[in-house]
Amino acid sequence: MNIGYWLILIFGGAVGILSTLYIVLSLFGTLGYKIYRKVKYGISLFK
Repeated sequence: MNIGYWLILIFGGAVGILSTLYIVLSLFGTLGYKIYRKVKYGISLFK
């Protein structure tokens, strides 16, 4: 395999890992924010 294939492989893998981490962290961030608002202000989790 030449260097071009390796660069594409590394770049594609990094993009996949970073996008997955962003989605997972955003999910937990949103849930944490909603729970915080529920506890502090009594706002529904579905608003």
